[in-house]
Amino acid sequence: VQLQASGGGLVRSGGSLRLSCAASGRPFGSYGVGWFRQGLGREREFVAAISGSGKTIDYPDSVKGRFTISRDSDKNTVFLQMNSLKPEDTAVYYCAADFQRLGIRRDPAEYDVWGQGTQVTVSS
Repeated sequence: VQLQASGGGLVRSGGSLRLSCAASGRPFGSYGVGWFRQGLGREREFVAAISGSGKTIDYPDSVKGRFTISRDSDKNTVFLQMNSLKPEDTAVYYCAADFQRLGIRRDPAEYDVWGQGTQVTVSS
């Protein structure tokens, strides 16, 4: 299975971007998918996660109310809508899937398949 993240780019502070994470080789099915980000010189940070059913969603306080994660099972794709972007949101964004167990998690070590990352740059 491979994950392909896309949708990053350069946007001004207050702008929006929509990231996509498409899976090939197997469906996401009932498994959770998460988004993470890593800024320059920083550790990988949890951004959002969604369960297989889409009914359980989690965000850290840093993005709650600005970011929305969703999934389209027919397209086998998970989205991250990012609004009201801030310069501190600048990072490489990665999607990841946990095909080992159900539910969602914040720890990147719990995810076993990762996409290649897409750069998001927010200018002030």
